[in-house]
Amino acid sequence: MVTTRALVRRPSPRLAEGLLTHLERVPVDAELAVRQWQQYVDALTAAGWSTIEVPPADDCPDSVFVEDTMVVYGDLAVIARAGAEQRRPEAAAAAQAVEAQGYRLADIDAPGTLDGGDVLKIGTTVYVGHGGRTNQSGIAQFRAHLEPLGARVVAVPVRKVLHLKSAVTALPDGTVIGYEPLVDDPAAFSTFRPVPEESGAHVVLLDDHQLLMAASAPRTAELFSGLGYTPIPVDITEFEKLEGCVTCLSVRLRG
Repeated sequence: MVTTRALVRRPSPRLAEGLLTHLERVPVDAELAVRQWQQYVDALTAAGWSTIEVPPADDCPDSVFVEDTMVVYGDLAVIARAGAEQRRPEAAAAAQAVEAQGYRLADIDAPGTLDGGDVLKIGTTVYVGHGGRTNQSGIAQFRAHLEPLGARVVAVPVRKVLHLKSAVTALPDGTVIGYEPLVDDPAAFSTFRPVPEESGAHVVLLDDHQLLMAASAPRTAELFSGLGYTPIPVDITEFEKLEGCVTCLSVRLRG
């Protein structure tokens, strides 16, 4: 029986100071963000997932985006080396948390950089965004860690958004979805379906049918319903202001 667990991390009180790359800074309501984070965690729990809280990192404004700290494949957790130096202190406690769940650890070492948000896994194919946060050395090290486990690591360009999964994620059948104006090369993926809203490009697969997604993409939710899926919308407006999305608020552990 497959167990479904998710690492999550409570927002820092300094969340509003989070890094921005492609968006203009607007006010962030830190108290609302905490409530939205709890609703996100509650949605995971309601879908049968167990959640494990990584100790908070109050001095790290972006620490709620815990997915960036690692990539899990099989029984291996590759601990990221963040492309933004300010974010590197986030990784240590996250590494300890995933190791406590029984995963082996591997590291990305200097001069390599890798953010977990740049990695999209579809079966044994693993796409890695090569852009502002993940560099060529990081991709080479990542490939060396995963290929012995049977993965095929494919580098794709990321220039228009912060991370690869800011542009694309995938449905349970493996179809890559994205908001086409923000996807550098749709042809890089074996299948691609455009969605009508930017935040509709981001889904967390709760199971083979339920898709956790942002409430800000109602037209995309209708599209997914028409394909036979069940959208589970959550309001994450305060995280969207900081280039966050539903995928980066957790690390999903299946196995």
